Amino acid sequence: MNHQDTIIALSTPPGSGAIGVIRLSGPEAISLTNQVFAGKDLEQQASHTLHFGLIKNGEQLVDEVVAGLFVAPKSYTKENVVEISCHGSNYIIQQIISLLISKGARAAKPGEFTLRAFLNGAFDLSQAEAVADLIASNSKASHDVAMQQMRGGFANELKGLREQLIHFASMIELELDFAEEDVEFANRDQLKNLVSKINYVLRRLIASFELGNVIKNGVPIVIAGKPNVGKSTLLNALLNEERAIVSDIAGTTRDTIEDELAIGGVVFRFIDTAGIRDTADIIEALGVERTLEKMKQAKLIIYMADVNQSVAEISEQVRGLEHLGIPHLVLINKAETLTAEQKDAFKALNVVFISAKEKQGIDELKDTLLEQVNLHHINTSETLVTNVRHVEALKQTENALNRVLENVDNPVTSDFLAMDIKQALHYLGEITGTVTTDDLLDNIFTKFCIGK
Repeated sequence: MNHQDTIIALSTPPGSGAIGVIRLSGPEAISLTNQVFAGKDLEQQASHTLHFGLIKNGEQLVDEVVAGLFVAPKSYTKENVVEISCHGSNYIIQQIISLLISKGARAAKPGEFTLRAFLNGAFDLSQAEAVADLIASNSKASHDVAMQQMRGGFANELKGLREQLIHFASMIELELDFAEEDVEFANRDQLKNLVSKINYVLRRLIASFELGNVIKNGVPIVIAGKPNVGKSTLLNALLNEERAIVSDIAGTTRDTIEDELAIGGVVFRFIDTAGIRDTADIIEALGVERTLEKMKQAKLIIYMADVNQSVAEISEQVRGLEHLGIPHLVLINKAETLTAEQKDAFKALNVVFISAKEKQGIDELKDTLLEQVNLHHINTSETLVTNVRHVEALKQTENALNRVLENVDNPVTSDFLAMDIKQALHYLGEITGTVTTDDLLDNIFTKFCIGK
């Protein structure tokens, strides 16, 4: 891939709209636009200015536009950048992009603008990945975490650790140069203290992934229970739409149905499942099997029962949930039909009463869910790891540093210590992009949307 040419892409979502924004980046971004722009001479204008004019293909008028100029290095990519705001017609957008490609621009690949920003030193690799997370954020919590990482919170924490390790690595390398004199430049006690301190930070960051991943991808909540207790009706009531088919026929839901809802700034991923029962129906049996698998993966299980089930039966089902070791919440549906005496009997089970059909108790249920997962009190200004690639690199770093601790007390030569410290530095460098390969960059940036 040539990173010296000029690239172009639509940066707003495809489809008809009021405006579309077409972005160019590269050394010829301004001069190429100037060739089709009727108005001021763009090559003579200052950075960070807007200019009204016409896009023309020869004598043919294509559209009235506003061109925004960002002159290198004062742009997102640190290259010359032009953003053309045109009318949001698909025809107009394609005409302008095709015209500029005919003048010498190249269609951008997914994430190529952000890749160029990384390659040109605008930010490190972890910040670049946070850009994609920010675009995909669908709740306040996921937005705050992505913004904190994009502004360098994670990178700065790793930078300090890496700099201290580099100092010791250089001291040990110096020892290797004077191996015959048997001198020691790197104080071993100081090295052990540093590694222990770094490992403490690494363990905290690795432990934060469970929370960070939940915030990024949503809290998985499984709605389980016997057939026909109102699981699908509850899902529809929570989402306030007819998402799942509701029927009086037991076993209607044969597979899992998933949808998301933001509650208190946190995304919950609700999973409606097939009713749990013994069945001779092969398809329904597969659905029950999937239900049990989803329950094992849940952050919280909503177990639904209704008024026709006895306290003893529900107690037995709750004991089965406790064996899974996953937090659970027991709902008694159709509560509007309960007598005061029946309610008192169920209260001993610490249940929540709702009526999914009448949408009674739904707001209280949402509050209870927030309390159960304990995410509404999280401090998103703290560094949270949300990326699988990052957490794996942190684990590899910790393993390398554990070998340093083992070897520092054993009669090993300095070159073994140096090798393990270099390994730790390598894995930390993979996170921020100090160490990269083309395959790694392709794997990261091809997951971006085109135009970013």
